[in-house]
Amino acid sequence: MNPLPMIIATIRRHLGSYALFVALVGIATGIGVAITAQEAALRKGSARAADKFDLVVAAPGSQTDVVMAAIYLRPGTTPLLEPAMTAQALAEPRAKISAPLGFGDSVKGSRIIGTLATFVEHLSGGLQQGRLFTAENEAVIGAAVTLALGEKFRPSHGIEEEHDGDAEDAHDHEHAVDMVVVGRMKPTGTPWDNAVAVPIEQVWRVHGLPTGHAPGDKRIGAPFDPAQVPGVPAIVMQPENISAAYGLRNVYRTNASMAFFPAEVLVKLYDIMSDVRTLMAWLAVATQGLVVLSMLAGVVAILSLHRKQFAILRALGAPRLYIFLCVWGQVVAICVLGAVLGLAIGAGAATLVSYLLTASTGIAIPARIGEDELWLVGGMVLFGLGAATIPAMLAYRYPVIESLRS
Repeated sequence: MNPLPMIIATIRRHLGSYALFVALVGIATGIGVAITAQEAALRKGSARAADKFDLVVAAPGSQTDVVMAAIYLRPGTTPLLEPAMTAQALAEPRAKISAPLGFGDSVKGSRIIGTLATFVEHLSGGLQQGRLFTAENEAVIGAAVTLALGEKFRPSHGIEEEHDGDAEDAHDHEHAVDMVVVGRMKPTGTPWDNAVAVPIEQVWRVHGLPTGHAPGDKRIGAPFDPAQVPGVPAIVMQPENISAAYGLRNVYRTNASMAFFPAEVLVKLYDIMSDVRTLMAWLAVATQGLVVLSMLAGVVAILSLHRKQFAILRALGAPRLYIFLCVWGQVVAICVLGAVLGLAIGAGAATLVSYLLTASTGIAIPARIGEDELWLVGGMVLFGLGAATIPAMLAYRYPVIESLRS
């Protein structure tokens, strides 16, 4: 005997209740899928953003603060590297690139970063439009900056968005220097897509500091005059090879400076994220288990209404296996449909969260359904297959005579 018509008829008769069961299983599964997919996306996005930052030299302090400021461009306070150490690092012969990073100004909500043209080239891998800056009053913008090629602007001290409500106040915070956009970087999938890169000399000059060159010298970039170099929040180095990288890290680990690989900091952050993910995953599994048990209780209640129907089928010669499969098939259908729905809900939720995080941080965070998420959904289905045997065994063990009398 084919139990499928019986399964379909029972589900149709209680369609509202069964749809609710499917939705509950789907939501519980979706939570777990979204958590695992989002955690993986955060790892990949944050690691990709740090790819071009091989070695960072900064003043002693929090490596995490420096990473957040230099790579992810998060506002914060980082101590300045001593001028003597800055001059030494900028003249480092074992580094292909040794670029200072200077913060503090913005334009239309985009942070202005003082650095070297060679680092902009390295970060972008070639420009999308225009050329690199060759003078103090020139700027290269990130791919997402709303300024246009050839457009002029004046840097504002601090984050310009804070003064949007008062035009006069915003004007008071502008530096009296006209900058012009001469190039646009390629999309990098990092916060630098919304940044404006200018010569480090321009940042130093508008803040009343030496420009790294003799007074009156309008050159930009290396070589710098050690006597005219001020301190900077961070210096990014690109060593010639791995051996040189470890050598430079040891050289600049002194009482006056610290040197580290951003990956070292990210590993620590990932450990924390992994612990949180594990906790959330176990909570999601517990939620799934409770939902399945609640669903089973509801199914048992519904099936109790059909005890006489099952008894009649038994009296007409239906084997116990047929009754077992009728009930088991209903619960399995709920679990399978719920798991598939949960996969869709989880993928949608992870995509939405990734979009919001990308918009707020500037880091490209592509959420994708991978092997871990499929294993989670598969585990939900397997759990449902096993749990379905509980109401199925109860149903096929109903005494025929007693059921007919009820």
